[in-house]
Amino acid sequence: MTTDRDPLHQPAAPVVVEPVPDVQLQMLVRLLGQDAQAALPVTLVVGGCLLHGDLISHERWRADWARSLRGIDGPGADLLERFPEQVDEVVADKQGAVAQRLPQWIHLRDATAPATPGRPVVMPLWRGRLTDVSGWSLGRPE
Repeated sequence: MTTDRDPLHQPAAPVVVEPVPDVQLQMLVRLLGQDAQAALPVTLVVGGCLLHGDLISHERWRADWARSLRGIDGPGADLLERFPEQVDEVVADKQGAVAQRLPQWIHLRDATAPATPGRPVVMPLWRGRLTDVSGWSLGRPE
């Protein structure tokens, strides 16, 4: 028997490994995207830390984000007015007629990360890569 065709006996070569998002979580995010008003309580493990909040659709996140950008004052604030729509237009142009892929991003409203006892960090809107989520559960911690 030769080792030329046996992959177990081949010299080790570097392998590029890409993180893979959880397909069930991707499907849940896509399902939630069918109703811009829907929200589900969820707890995520991101970077070894717990994060919980309401899972919302990209559309709801974008609308809330756009509303928050309109509340910014100062020089250049008017540039932000159409920013969310411009981002979506660029993404749509890049994707073109490609078949609908599973979502790559997850969006939370009122995302809460317990930082120190009694002083959690609360973010009104949060967006993260699904590949960075290493664990998840429906509901919030008790």
